[in-house]
Amino acid sequence: MLKKRIIPLLLISDRRLIKPVKFSEYRDVGDPVKTAQIYSDSDADELIILNIDRKKKKIDDLTNHLNKIVERCFVPISAGGGIESLEDAIKIIKSGADKIVLNSICFRKTNVPHSIVQELGSQAVVASIDLKIINNQYVLFSENGKKQITDNLKKHLDFLNFLKVGEIFVNSIDLEGTMLGPDNQLIKIIKDNTELPIIYSGGIGTYDHIKSIFQSFDINAVACGSIFNFTDTNPIRLKSYLNSHKLNFRIF
Repeated sequence: MLKKRIIPLLLISDRRLIKPVKFSEYRDVGDPVKTAQIYSDSDADELIILNIDRKKKKIDDLTNHLNKIVERCFVPISAGGGIESLEDAIKIIKSGADKIVLNSICFRKTNVPHSIVQELGSQAVVASIDLKIINNQYVLFSENGKKQITDNLKKHLDFLNFLKVGEIFVNSIDLEGTMLGPDNQLIKIIKDNTELPIIYSGGIGTYDHIKSIFQSFDINAVACGSIFNFTDTNPIRLKSYLNSHKLNFRIF
């Protein structure tokens, strides 16, 4: 079983770190390289770095950022955004990422995720899934939340189970950037349909939101951005709080 982790989420667009609300309403929140270094120095367990620039979603843009970030950061990095081939995934790994993050390609070219898992190994692949509630049902989206997917959630989880990715990174579109609290029902549905490690993201705004997730569900990690971008907290303070509630996190 993987140890519990707190993972800052860094979203990059046009060379800047941005923070959306519900996958829109982007706010500029700083320089990606400097922010990544701050998180690394503040005892983050890992970083997730995604290029969400729709106009320039090229692997070279992402790898350029990674080359600079890994010079200053000494924590594991998962990176993705715009991966279209095994060659793209290898470029990201060679640029310093420990794992690659796949999303849209899992719906468009299912042979590509297969080849990536076979070449890099399950431990190096994170499958990201973005969901929104429509008519009381969880609906999958790709392309940064712009394209609705016809496959239902269970079918897609069955595919990811078969694919044997290393982890599933679950994003609530409805709650992303709102800081209103997590979607516990979504976490439960994912847990009930997979034994793969789970990273949850969406709605995290307080220490207690994260505490309640780990106390209620056996998931592996929580990824968050707004709580770090818009409050005075950092990973080491957050982990100290969680440790005080008998949730064991490594503190540097």
